[in-house]
Amino acid sequence: MPHAASHVQDVVEAVSIRLNNRVYEKRSHGEDVVVLSYGEAFFDIPLFGFDDLPMPALYHYSHSRGIPELRALLAGYYASRHGVAVDPDTEIIVTAGSKIALHMAFMTILAPGDEVLIQEPAWVSYPEQVRLCHGRPVRIPHGVEVADYRAYVTGRTRAIVVNNPNNPSGRVLTDPEWREIHGMAREHDLFVVADEAYSDYVLDSRQFISAAAHDPAKEHTIVCNTLSKNYGMSGWRIGYVFTNPELLYQILKVNQHLVTCPATVLEYYMARHFHEVLDITAPQIRDVVVKRAAVARMLDDAGLRYLPGDGTFYLFVSIEGSRLGSEEFCTRLLEESGVSVVPGIGYGDSCDRFVRLSVGAESIDRIRRGVEQIAGLLRATAAEPLAVFHPQGAPARPALEAVAAF
Repeated sequence: MPHAASHVQDVVEAVSIRLNNRVYEKRSHGEDVVVLSYGEAFFDIPLFGFDDLPMPALYHYSHSRGIPELRALLAGYYASRHGVAVDPDTEIIVTAGSKIALHMAFMTILAPGDEVLIQEPAWVSYPEQVRLCHGRPVRIPHGVEVADYRAYVTGRTRAIVVNNPNNPSGRVLTDPEWREIHGMAREHDLFVVADEAYSDYVLDSRQFISAAAHDPAKEHTIVCNTLSKNYGMSGWRIGYVFTNPELLYQILKVNQHLVTCPATVLEYYMARHFHEVLDITAPQIRDVVVKRAAVARMLDDAGLRYLPGDGTFYLFVSIEGSRLGSEEFCTRLLEESGVSVVPGIGYGDSCDRFVRLSVGAESIDRIRRGVEQIAGLLRATAAEPLAVFHPQGAPARPALEAVAAF
């Protein structure tokens, strides 16, 4: 019996998707699960009519770069919000989600054996996509400063992946850090593959710096982004990628042979209702970011530490002190307490003492319940008694009492 190729067999299942599949199964059986594992925000978005969209064009392929109207809107958005000029005719492709955009970028730039630097915590699909493209992911452990990335560069290094804001920590790169990354890229002739899927979850747009801001000609920069994460439309699978015209043409060829074009009906729908969707989702994005800050205070009161960051709708919460690894911790939390979070091990070996908590899909009261259960399991599995952390020097209280007082 023939077998799958070894490089595919070596790829691991996405831990977040595997866990969420278990959540779907439990919910389908009527079980109540506090879902803090979803990689999306649930927004209230009306369904606009389709009657004013062009017929019969909706039933047919679009231009493989994406329809011109949507390309122009996306390019204009980056210019107005992030100060990055993008030529809609030659520098951008609308894709079937940003995940395939990243994969097509790797397929375009990697030869077998090429290395890609990936800073941990790293989104679960980066290393596996690199492997699927016959490359070698080189993980930079959590805690390594940007200035020290050069120590991981070898003669086979081809690219560095930068997720900004970071999933799962929410950290946003600073201007000096970007200068360091671009300086390294120029010095060693590297590509910077930038995943900016959470760019709208930084309320002060001045704090978010696009990777292309320091490389306006996009000589070595490839930017991938999405309408899915930013606007609560993950099921629609609309993303985009932009870079210099010569490199984009190479990505375009890959796109033509893999997916041809995104769903034409969704392209026209988003082009027609782009500004309406932005107007509707902008206050909801703000609400999610405010809720994230409230949950951070809740974690503080519960004595649960987490990595610093302000962007995205995630918090990367430490389970240091538990005798369990992150996968066993999350499995027990789900099966015994009905709370789902994502194991930190999925974001790199250096992250096994963390879990990812998402605030995008549940109310603050249900999140509070989830935090209580995390704190409770951490105490129950502690190698030694845990003290509640109080950054302002407040008197120690049991973690559950602290959360209830929020």
